[in-house]
Amino acid sequence: MRKLVVKLDLHDDRDRSKAMQVVSGFGGIGSLNMDMKDNKLTVSGEFDPVKVVNKLRKSWHTDIVSVGLAKEDEGKKDEGKKEEDQVANLVKAYQAYYSRPLTYHYVPYEETPNCVIC
Repeated sequence: MRKLVVKLDLHDDRDRSKAMQVVSGFGGIGSLNMDMKDNKLTVSGEFDPVKVVNKLRKSWHTDIVSVGLAKEDEGKKDEGKKEEDQVANLVKAYQAYYSRPLTYHYVPYEETPNCVIC
């Protein structure tokens, strides 16, 4: 999960809504935050930061403040681990209940009557 913070040169609420609409059009955007006091736009999710910044620069002066990985909350990590544990338990139960049958392949031994080396 990535996090991008950019400073935009916005003049009013109309520019703010247009900028947020432009960014929200990209796939993989998890959340958008706009701080009008500092004119900073925070974008997080699975997206390409280069494409987002290029699109914003077509309409507004854009300065990149930071780009990096987003820090996840402790609670979300615990929920993720709980889900993984549940899935692992379900997989084990499924494998125990629906075990694959053992299959044996019989390969007959063939004698060669005209074997010189044997």
